[in-house]
Amino acid sequence: MGTPSPWGMLVLAAALVGLSAAQATHRQPNFIVILADDVGWGDLGANWAETKETPHLDELAAEGTRFVDFHSAASTCSPSRASLLTGRLGARNGVTHNFAVTSVGGLPLNETTLAEVLREAGYSTGAIGKWHLGHHGRHHPSFRGFDYYFGIPYSHDMGCTDTPGYNLPPCPPCPRHGTAARVARKDCYTEVALPLFENVTIVQQPVNLSSLAARYAEEAARFIQRASDSGRPFFLYLALAHMHVPLGVPPPPPASGRGIYGASLREMDALVGQIKRVADSHGKGSTLLWFAGDNGPWAQKCELAGRLGPFVGAWQRQRGGSSAKQTTWEGGHRVPALAYWPGHVPAKRTSHALLSTLDVFPTLVALAGATLPPNRRFDGLDVSPVLFGWSDVGHKVLLHPNSGAAGKDGEIEALRLAQYKAFYTTGGAMACDGSIGPAERHQPPLIFNLDRDIQEQEPLEVASREYQAVLPAVSRAYAQALEDIATDNVSVADYSKDPAATPCCDARHVACRCQAPGTRAAVPDRGAEGGATRLCL
Repeated sequence: MGTPSPWGMLVLAAALVGLSAAQATHRQPNFIVILADDVGWGDLGANWAETKETPHLDELAAEGTRFVDFHSAASTCSPSRASLLTGRLGARNGVTHNFAVTSVGGLPLNETTLAEVLREAGYSTGAIGKWHLGHHGRHHPSFRGFDYYFGIPYSHDMGCTDTPGYNLPPCPPCPRHGTAARVARKDCYTEVALPLFENVTIVQQPVNLSSLAARYAEEAARFIQRASDSGRPFFLYLALAHMHVPLGVPPPPPASGRGIYGASLREMDALVGQIKRVADSHGKGSTLLWFAGDNGPWAQKCELAGRLGPFVGAWQRQRGGSSAKQTTWEGGHRVPALAYWPGHVPAKRTSHALLSTLDVFPTLVALAGATLPPNRRFDGLDVSPVLFGWSDVGHKVLLHPNSGAAGKDGEIEALRLAQYKAFYTTGGAMACDGSIGPAERHQPPLIFNLDRDIQEQEPLEVASREYQAVLPAVSRAYAQALEDIATDNVSVADYSKDPAATPCCDARHVACRCQAPGTRAAVPDRGAEGGATRLCL
C-alpha cells in the first residue's frame, strides 16, 4: 500500500471506516469524474446567486453534496490533470507545467494512473475529452489505462479549426489552399489543425468545435451502454472543453445577460445534465458522479472568463495582475465541486471540508476495494467519510504549487493550514488589462486568515499575537512538506519537443487536413512526403 503524507494520518482512521463500508458493498460502484476547464467558483449557481445558467448543476447540488472549500491541485491544465489521475502533486509526479503540441513526453510512464488501478480491479475505463498529459508514443491515453479514448490531445486553442469560435484575441480559421493563406497571429496556432482522436486514430482534423459537446455526450452514452452490457463496473473520465476558450457556441439572444460566456456555460450545464440522466437510466444509485474544475478562470480573456465569486485576491489585484488561473491565490485553485450518488452521498448537503482533486484518486481506489500503488507517497486522501456525510474533516494542510504566475513551476511556495493561507511567493498572472503582477518573495511569509478575509485583502500583521501564534505551525508544516517530497520516489517528466510528435493525419495537406472532409476515420500517415513525418504514435 502507498505511504500517505504525514498529515494524511490525521484522517486515516475515518478513511479506513469509509473503506470498510465500501468493501461491504455487494457490487463495485461505477464512477464518472467530470472535469470542467477554466471554470470559476462563481460559475455555479448554487455557489453564487448571480449565476443563472446552471440549472442542471444546481439540481446536482440539491440532490447531492456541494463542496465549498474544494481546490484543484494546480492552477493550470497539465499539472492539475496529472495530479487528479495520480493523487500526487507535480513536485512528485513530475508534471509541473503544460505540455506542447510538439511535446515528446508526458506524464512519466512510471507514474500509475487511476485508470490503471481501476482496470486492474475489473473496471471498464474510458476517457472522453481533453487529455493534455502527452500524446506521443506510450503517453497517449490508450496506453495509460484507458480501454477507450475519444477526444483532443491538448487544449482546444492549440490548433486551428474551420469553426474558430470566440477568443480574445480572435484567431483565424485553418488555411485551406497553400501557405499563402497562413496568417501569423500571436497566441494563435495556424500551422496545424486541431485533431480529434478515437483511441489512437485521428478521426477528424480539424475538429468541428460547434459539434464537439454533442459528440462528447454521444460517446459518453455509448461508453456507459457498452460497459453496462458487459456487466463490468465502469470508470468514465470526462474532461470537458468548457469553459476554456475558444467558446464555440452560436451568438446568444441579446437578453441572455452574460453573452457568449453565459451561453457556453449553459451548454456545459446541459451536457452535465445529460450525462446524469444517462447514468441514472442504468441504475440510479449505482454510479458516483463527481464534478469539479481543473483550475480557476483565465482572467486575461476578459468577458470570456468565468466568475471568481468572492475569491478576488484583493492584495494581488492592488499590485497588478490577475489572481485567478496560474496563480496560488484562491481564485486560481478554489473550484466548484459536487458529488452525486443517490443512497450514498447525502442530498442537500454543503460540506466545508478542505478537499482537493488530489483526493479523487485515493477515494475511488478505496471505494472500488482496490489498493494504492506501492513505493510512493500520495498527497490526496480517501475522503469517502466526507462523501458519505459521516465527517466534515479533510486536509489539515494543503499545498499549492506555483503554476506559472510566479516562482519556479511546480515548487511549493503557498500552503493552507486550517483557516490560514501562507505565501512564501506571490505574483499575478496576466489580467484583462494586460497587467502582470510582479513576483515577490516573502520571508517571513504573508499569512491570511481566510475565515475573516476570504478576499485575501489584508495579511496578518507580523507583530500581531495571531501571526506569532500561527507562524511556528506554518513553518513546521512547510518544512515537513518539503522534506516529505524530497525523500519520496519522485518522477521527472520529459518536456523536450520535436515537430515529428505533432499529431497529423496527412502531412501532405495544408494544416494536416484529413484527405476527405467529413470522413469518419483517417489513419495517421506514416510516410508523408518531405521532411519530418508528423504523427501521434
